[in-house]
Amino acid sequence: MRLSAFTRISLRTVALAYLLILLVLPLGIILYRSFENGIGQFIDWISTPAAISAFNLSIIIVAIVVPVNVVFGVITAIALVRGRFPGRNLVQSVVDLPIAVSPVVVGVSLILLWGAGGWFGGLESHGLKIIFSLPGMVLATIFVTLPLVVREVEPVLHEIGDDQELAAHTLGANRWQTFWRITLPAIRWGLTYGVVLTVARSLGEFGAVIMVSTALPGKSQTLTLLVHGRYTDHNTFGAYCAATLLMGIALVVLLLMTLLERKRDSAT
Repeated sequence: MRLSAFTRISLRTVALAYLLILLVLPLGIILYRSFENGIGQFIDWISTPAAISAFNLSIIIVAIVVPVNVVFGVITAIALVRGRFPGRNLVQSVVDLPIAVSPVVVGVSLILLWGAGGWFGGLESHGLKIIFSLPGMVLATIFVTLPLVVREVEPVLHEIGDDQELAAHTLGANRWQTFWRITLPAIRWGLTYGVVLTVARSLGEFGAVIMVSTALPGKSQTLTLLVHGRYTDHNTFGAYCAATLLMGIALVVLLLMTLLERKRDSAT
């Protein structure tokens, strides 16, 4: 369908106005509020002990969640694409469950399972505390990021087929050699993109994490919880500074995603 010049300009204007109001304007206000007292004040508020602890905790969670999701995501994607087994459709639905379920519900379900009165609450009597500590926050983040690697690797496996893998088996390669030399190089871009998405989602998670965290500064407060905590305490300037720090990290991740996408397109 061929659109007139007036229609094209109108559609572009509406789209740009929509993005300006919902994205650019709020982010611009946050940046302005963060630096209105000078860059020195901004640096002071993102280098407080609470901010440094929140940043370190967020990085620790990412460092745990990403390898777990990589291993689980690759195994699950290969099983769903290459395997034919009873309950395959059920597994597909379970993988997509975190997308459909509210993160707050995820947090509540983890409390019911791992809390003091939950099914596995008896672990606390043995010194293993899950809820309101790092393990609970990691479990919540793993759950909400579970589909990302799977859904990035799965279409790549469909696209490459299994001809090269079968040929490797015919030539005497075992499963590990086939995976390491054939499958992994073929899915590397999809896997890398899934890892970047997992990092971004892990850093920005709030709903599930706040349910299983004490949100105490210096103990179990991530960057997103730091923003919430400062704003709740009416420290709006500190909240804007923490939000800008989080936004800067997200921008770096976004740029990395763009570069990987371009490199993947050029490689194919």
